[in-house]
Amino acid sequence: DTARAMSQENVDVLKRGMECFERRDVEAAIELLDPEVEWHPAFTALLGGETTVFRGHDGAREAIRQFWEVFSETHFEVSEIRDLGDQALAIGTMHARGTESGAEIESPWAWLVRN
Repeated sequence: DTARAMSQENVDVLKRGMECFERRDVEAAIELLDPEVEWHPAFTALLGGETTVFRGHDGAREAIRQFWEVFSETHFEVSEIRDLGDQALAIGTMHARGTESGAEIESPWAWLVRN
């Protein structure tokens, strides 16, 4: 069934993307993204900044660069991955250390991948 295969593909891409992000391999992560990707990071708004949508591979690189500029260390624990048909959702906890402050944080997080 085509829908089921596409759904599993989204889950697989999500897992591979998280692995790339965890090891800070930007280019491997970018290769997984559609050239028309829209990245809607929540961390900017959570830190009191403006909400921004990053578009395309260059935008995704910038979103990742900004994220890693803020956090010197990150680790994502996945508690659940949901297969939502044409989407896959990962839910878990992010552990991070601020680059400038050295402060450690623990925060819920979610990644949504869709076709």
